Amino acid sequence: MLPNRQPADENISSYRLKLPTPELERALNIKETLEKRSSLKTVLLLLVLTGTSMVIGDGILTPAMSVMSAVSGLQGEISDFGTSAVVVVSIIILLGIFSIQRFGTGKVGFMFAPVLALWFFSLGAIGIYNLVKHDISVLKALNPAYIYFFFKKNSSAAWSALGGCVLCITGAEAMFADLGHFSVQSIQIAFTCVVFPCLLLAYMGQASYLMKYPDSASRIFYDSVPGSLFWPVFVIATLAAMIASQAMISATFSCVKQAMALGCFPRLKIVHTSRKLMGQIYIPIINYFLMIMCIIVVSIFRRTTDIANAYGIAEVGVMIVSTTLVTLVMLLIWRTNLFLALCFPLVFGSIELIYLSAVLSKILEGGWLPLAFATFFLCVMYTWNYGSVLKYQSEVREKISMDFMLELGSTLGTVRVPGIGLLYNELVQGVPSIFGQFLLSLPAIHSTIVFVCIKYVPVPVVPQEERFLFRRVCPKDYHMFRCVARYGYKDVRKEGHHVFEQLLVESLEKFLRREAQDLAIESNLNEYFDNVSERSRDSGAAGGDGTDELRVPLMHDRRLEDAGSSISEETSSAFPSSVMSLDEDPSLEYELSALREAMDSGFTYLLAHGDVRAKKNSFFFKKLVINYFYAFLRKNCRAGAANMSVPHMNILQVGMTYMV
Repeated sequence: MLPNRQPADENISSYRLKLPTPELERALNIKETLEKRSSLKTVLLLLVLTGTSMVIGDGILTPAMSVMSAVSGLQGEISDFGTSAVVVVSIIILLGIFSIQRFGTGKVGFMFAPVLALWFFSLGAIGIYNLVKHDISVLKALNPAYIYFFFKKNSSAAWSALGGCVLCITGAEAMFADLGHFSVQSIQIAFTCVVFPCLLLAYMGQASYLMKYPDSASRIFYDSVPGSLFWPVFVIATLAAMIASQAMISATFSCVKQAMALGCFPRLKIVHTSRKLMGQIYIPIINYFLMIMCIIVVSIFRRTTDIANAYGIAEVGVMIVSTTLVTLVMLLIWRTNLFLALCFPLVFGSIELIYLSAVLSKILEGGWLPLAFATFFLCVMYTWNYGSVLKYQSEVREKISMDFMLELGSTLGTVRVPGIGLLYNELVQGVPSIFGQFLLSLPAIHSTIVFVCIKYVPVPVVPQEERFLFRRVCPKDYHMFRCVARYGYKDVRKEGHHVFEQLLVESLEKFLRREAQDLAIESNLNEYFDNVSERSRDSGAAGGDGTDELRVPLMHDRRLEDAGSSISEETSSAFPSSVMSLDEDPSLEYELSALREAMDSGFTYLLAHGDVRAKKNSFFFKKLVINYFYAFLRKNCRAGAANMSVPHMNILQVGMTYMV
């Protein structure tokens, strides 16, 4: 569903080399089936956006639920500390959590490890204390047979209780955000050796306490804490709730940033809070939105029970979408054994569907909230993707033909003045129609024109040396080029416009030199092989077969197709130095000097201020989505010039209406 993809993108070294195997053939067949049918692509896109929307919705529910649960412990400890007081204190803490986001987790991250270590140690220690003191026989619950006895005895009540069991694992869906801070192995060790055993001991200790004091079910956590340890545990629980909220907020920022990179979310301002870790980001608008929604949720619901019902539905929804997508990843990317790939959704999917059936019964008791949040974000993301794809298709249809460019001549029907014009658009090939608007509107045009396409490819990181992909657009005397700047969805664009301009010109000079080298090789190729043939005949007459002399790689089909007509140094070195040694090429030197002169005159950013409108004969629903919803998002999202941090005096904008 990414409209401007190119075959050359798959030559980026971040793509893993695929060796021919039966699993690869199966993966290619599935991929081909998905790509042939637009309905399947749309379903897959909606599934991905739905999961992403639910994770963003979790960014609202997790802070509200975590903080209210921690603060509610004061109700039994302080007299006259009612529900209103819990709400007020929770809102104050939430304001503090969201206020410190702009400083980044790196500033307060040093507290995370000791606080969480103390938190899990407290959980485990209190659990062991309750087990030993009250009823150690609850250890029998480790026997899976009690699952059967539980359902046999309680039937529908047991099924409904599954909705509460989901809350034991809430927050696990934010684990991917931890990868911005920790390694995979450290997360695996922490969850296996610390989190799981401590939580198991904590819940067993609470069960042991309930065996003796069954009336404490509504406030079991704080009631099971020894009286002398209440305040230390309360402080640690509150800090742990803040850290859990921080993790979910970071996960939301990460989701939104990657959705923006893949063209599925309106452009927003992103602040990178760490110079070392690219995963630590802050998005002001999303932060304020989450904060306002959290305060509204706490103010309206006022009880953790209803928020918990909402939380359970969001949690299970994310898990089901994740299971479906991971199964697809196992088949397409990991190319796992078919039996294992099918067992995964069969086992995990069955469990999740059972839990889903339990939590759906809570829809009227607060469970509608995550569905409302997910629907809102899904509409925003799908509208943006739908409008962006239609706009790109319109640009492809209306691009200027090469015949017309050749008719204009190298002057382009106007005056060429020194300077480099960087015309930004989304096309990866051809001359965009907006260029015609610039020719009509401006009295002169720059001596060097570069059509720049900032493009995100579906790999995490693109190496710097593979960033720019150059092609020549018209004959040499036009001095016009196409530059595709490729970024991975995890790449951080922190360079200023001066650095970007320098990198672009350096890459353009390399392209011109390699192009001249290619032409020199091509012009000498016939002569070279004639000499090889003569030497082969001579050596054949002497008794040799001459095959060693012919083992030279051919480069005919790689000249301008692979990675912007660049020839690798290894391949070039296979030719003798007589062919590789280039005399000073006058045309190359002239073009390089013209480029340097244009660079000295400065850069101008040629941008289109586009208005997207639905055609008059479109359906009413399409007109409503494009003319109002998508137009509203475009008007209020971050402009391209702001993303590039370009001074306004270096920008020329021309208005244009795209009919889609």
